[in-house]
Amino acid sequence: MKTEVRPGKYVIAVSGGVDSVVLLHMLVRTPEVQLIVAHFDHGIRTDSIEDRRFVAQLAKAYKLPFIYDEGRLGNRASEATAREARYAFLQEVQKKSGAHAIITAHHQDDVIETAILNLLRGTGRKGLSSLRSTDSFVRPLLGVPKTELITYAKAHNLKWREDSTNSDETYVRNYVRHNLVPKLTSKQRKELLLYITRMHDVNHNIDMELANHLHMQPETTQLNRRYFIQLPHSIAKEVLATWLRRAGIRDFDSRTLQRIVVGAKTLDVGASIDVDVSHKIVVTKSNLALELRDR
Repeated sequence: MKTEVRPGKYVIAVSGGVDSVVLLHMLVRTPEVQLIVAHFDHGIRTDSIEDRRFVAQLAKAYKLPFIYDEGRLGNRASEATAREARYAFLQEVQKKSGAHAIITAHHQDDVIETAILNLLRGTGRKGLSSLRSTDSFVRPLLGVPKTELITYAKAHNLKWREDSTNSDETYVRNYVRHNLVPKLTSKQRKELLLYITRMHDVNHNIDMELANHLHMQPETTQLNRRYFIQLPHSIAKEVLATWLRRAGIRDFDSRTLQRIVVGAKTLDVGASIDVDVSHKIVVTKSNLALELRDR
């Protein structure tokens, strides 16, 4: 099992679970790779402080800098809230340290789980290929099944922490992990991964075309309403989704897009459409204007 990480300085997210423990063990042996171990304590579990202590000792054993933060999100925090808080922390560490990118231990099972989860959520075509490496987030284990990581950890006598919430099936991801993914045959798993790869290529081509559409708009925070009204409904949803993502808004599903598109095409001038807790779209005579909501 190999990891492809270019020489440079990185922030590596280490939860204390087997995935990140294995990745850290592999990367400390990679020449010309500087690592900063970052751990985010969500504050969801009462025993999470033990995870932090474990990762701190691990970083000390490898003679690596260790940075952590506490979220104190509480045991009712959603997966989305926890993810946003964790990524905000990692990005802040990257910014302050001048690191090239952030490395995470997402693996092949995560790719499958995320695709299934996003299908259930109705996130559309983007959800099928959302988990991948980018310039900002390097994920060198995406081609490695979880079983191989466990085998590696046992072969090298590595210790890790088990997150007790991983068995809680009130979290949809855990339900998918324990009840859907294990039922896939080897052939089905291979075919699904191939389909996800193909969707990534298709999405890239679609995104290029959508970028060309949006390039002709008056401003990044405005869409020509007459142009938008004339678009077929399915295309309007894709244009809207791309426009929102370019503005940094990503936490929406197909139902939200449906509601916004209908409103953008039918509401009277002066009406506003809530996008999320921070943003709204104001309908003007000629444009759809993306604005901040009043607090």
